Amino acid sequence: MTGRYKAYPEYKDSENRFVQHIPKHWSRVIVGGVSDVIDPQPDHRAPAIAKDGQGFPYIGIRDVNIDGTLNFSTARCVEESAVIKQERSFRIKVNDIVFCKVGTLGEPRKIKPHGRCALSATLVLIKASSKIDSQYLLYALDSYPVQSQTDLLATGSTRAALGIQQIRKFQIPFAPLKEQQKIASFLDHETVKLDTLIAKQEKLIKLLKEKRQAVISHAVTKGLNPDAPMKDSGVEWLGGVPEHWEVMRLKHLIKSLESGCSVNAADVPAKENELGVLKTSCVYTRRFRASENKTVVVEELSRVKCPVRKGAIIISRMNTPELVGASALVDTKASNLFLPDRLWQTIFDERFEVNSEFLAHFMTVEGFRNQISLSAEGASSSMQNIAKEDYLSINVLLPKREEQTQIVSYIKESEANFLRLETKALNAIQLMKERKTALISAAVTGKIDVRNWAVLDKDQG
Repeated sequence: MTGRYKAYPEYKDSENRFVQHIPKHWSRVIVGGVSDVIDPQPDHRAPAIAKDGQGFPYIGIRDVNIDGTLNFSTARCVEESAVIKQERSFRIKVNDIVFCKVGTLGEPRKIKPHGRCALSATLVLIKASSKIDSQYLLYALDSYPVQSQTDLLATGSTRAALGIQQIRKFQIPFAPLKEQQKIASFLDHETVKLDTLIAKQEKLIKLLKEKRQAVISHAVTKGLNPDAPMKDSGVEWLGGVPEHWEVMRLKHLIKSLESGCSVNAADVPAKENELGVLKTSCVYTRRFRASENKTVVVEELSRVKCPVRKGAIIISRMNTPELVGASALVDTKASNLFLPDRLWQTIFDERFEVNSEFLAHFMTVEGFRNQISLSAEGASSSMQNIAKEDYLSINVLLPKREEQTQIVSYIKESEANFLRLETKALNAIQLMKERKTALISAAVTGKIDVRNWAVLDKDQG
């Protein structure tokens, strides 16, 4: 990284374990010494969720885009009282920084206020003082030294967390103000190139996922033979289907949907010799994730019911609008795991030859998902529920068992190709993110001297 840029002429010991040397004329400061670090919810009491879904956005780090704009569509809605409570203590202004202190730690971003909102208790708000350039502070918070301090100080076995006093005491290198501004300008110019490349790879991944789903949807609704005679399915969203396929409702293939019960459990995955209850997140990715479970406490062991069965399909009966009805095939043995009351598990009617993997793929088809959305109900727009009879009344297609198996094999082969391309793109993103962090760290710690840096004419276009 330093090969392209020259170093400073003189360095000194930084007296900081996270940065060995800094330029001779630099110093080090703590974040709280050059900024106001605010806890938006010091009482840690969860705000009241808006019952009608028409409240004010409750902003977490996932709702803040890389460019600082807010994604209100992904945020939970809270009542106005939560916003008023925060507005009495602080106001979000241009150049303010949010930093995540619970869960995914760090990820500092400048926040661009747009409309009234409340900040999640998982965030801190950092307001730069006149002593430090806010953009330089943003980069310093995104550098290896701060990441190292975060890793060292974080606590929590299942969900990492930092205290606000720990964040205030983060040590960062401190250059003269004009130099900070030069460093920030340099990084603004250089990192945007990497961000553009990252965005291209992320777009590619999105396209690959869409193409993958299109391949699956076509295979399970039209078959693999393009010359097969077709017939009108009689179902608007299915349209024409292979002539020899059966059109039926789920209730004919699924004899019953069983579910478990809610039990007290520790939010840590169960070990092999312990019992666990699944979290609804076990089906969020449309692939069964056995690790998404909680350990049942000793006092509740006698209450668990409905063990997870390999080969069954698990369905989320209650969730957010985009996740209600999400499902996944249990493709691994998980005999120590049980269902909660918010998940269903299929018991197939043995009179029909159903390849559960074929049916699991069919359940990801957009038309099938739309039928769930039409049937789902709920007291609020943020939580929906689908009744068993409504779910089981959705139409499905059933080829002969042999053809189901052929389609499943074809999908597996196609998915392997898509996964290979997606992995390649993800690796490229990871490499570019590492390069970005390395460049940021080199600049804000003084490993490279950019005081004489200027934008070249060829870069200005």
